Amino acid sequence: MKRLLPIVICLIAFLSAQVSAQQQPDISIAAKAYMLSDYQSGQVLASKNAHERVEPASLTKLMTAYIVFSALKQNRVRLDQVVPVSNRAWRMIGSRMFIEPNKEVTVDELIRGMIVQSGNDACIALAEAVAGSEEVFVQMMNQEAQRLGMKDTHFMNTTGLPHPDHYTSVHDLTLLAAAIIRDFPEFYPLYSLKEYTYNNITQPNRNRLLWLDPHVDGMKTGWTKTAGYCLITSAKRDKRRLISVIMGTKSAGERSKESQRLLNYGFQFYDTVHLYKKGEVLTSIELWKGSQDVFKAGFNADVYFSIPKGQADNLKATMEYKQPLIAPISSGQEVGSVKFTLNDQLVEVYPLVALEEVGEGNFVERAWDSLKLLFN
Repeated sequence: MKRLLPIVICLIAFLSAQVSAQQQPDISIAAKAYMLSDYQSGQVLASKNAHERVEPASLTKLMTAYIVFSALKQNRVRLDQVVPVSNRAWRMIGSRMFIEPNKEVTVDELIRGMIVQSGNDACIALAEAVAGSEEVFVQMMNQEAQRLGMKDTHFMNTTGLPHPDHYTSVHDLTLLAAAIIRDFPEFYPLYSLKEYTYNNITQPNRNRLLWLDPHVDGMKTGWTKTAGYCLITSAKRDKRRLISVIMGTKSAGERSKESQRLLNYGFQFYDTVHLYKKGEVLTSIELWKGSQDVFKAGFNADVYFSIPKGQADNLKATMEYKQPLIAPISSGQEVGSVKFTLNDQLVEVYPLVALEEVGEGNFVERAWDSLKLLFN
């Protein structure tokens, strides 16, 4: 049978003391699609057309960068590696960093040219350096998208130039932005560079919020005639980080303004609290036929929760696990779940795992527990 137990979360009182009675307003953003999420909790704070297919334009370059960062981490390429510039890369249309076939350029320079200057030529050169061709590199992009859970996404190129089969969603771009911040903290600061000079040509970062908001430290702009003006922004205030994705605004100024409004909304009207640490003991669960009668259970990752200000008292949690649980139990084994509800609406489910390994008991202990189970 299943046993449903309430969890006594002592942090609820703490939450109540930390939040104001401010009323949470609705927000409307002038964009085709948008999403605002909390990086630590992963929760969505506001969205519109979250899974609708949209043209990613140069936001594509986040996945191009992700693949290059992975290659660097795996020592398949080096930052100081000199990359030959093919005619295809040199003649690439759209935004460029102005690489030339007869001029040396390194992987490091190409990455900066791709991120800051949004160079399409840099994307091609990097793809050829990592995978031999853009076509093979794009296959790697699509494989990585699947691994990251980007189910609304399909890439056809490394640059974001329009193609009928080149699409994504604001939900998937949020996953990708968070993955870069999480997986490559050593490279993420590149997204805060305000300008970059190569070949005696200095180009500014098109993300205006890097100048307007000191809390903004990334990430990427995009534009095509069909996609409109797009922007992925990440900002950190105190210990909180929010990620906003805005697609299809009418101007560069509007994408900056609407992104700023969205970020301000999240910081002003939500709190994010660190409820539990990884490995913290949440409860002890009864165990049958084991070398001990109970085992410790908790979470295998830090648990953060984002909640509208003034609604802390409405946050409830219940723990659900199967009984009987029979030894052996391995550390990290999923043994149940913790469900968080807000105003009686389910908002998040976290797996409950064993925090220790427990082997089988001896013959007598197993036999005795078997007998007790017959009458339980």
